[in-house]
Amino acid sequence: MGFGSYDESEQDNQEYDTDFDDDDGLDTEDNTHKGDVEYEFTASNDELLDRLKDIKETETNT
Repeated sequence: MGFGSYDESEQDNQEYDTDFDDDDGLDTEDNTHKGDVEYEFTASNDELLDRLKDIKETETNT
């Protein structure tokens, strides 16, 4: 067989490991945040909208 070729009979003989253990994954409860997050914006709505417009114009020009 040459490089990149394969034996078609091997297509039927593939084995898949579908036995998943619960210990293999991440426990998302370990990193749960139990607090409050507050944001303070110093820019006005008009300043933020102007900035968004600039960003969109930059994206369409590139």
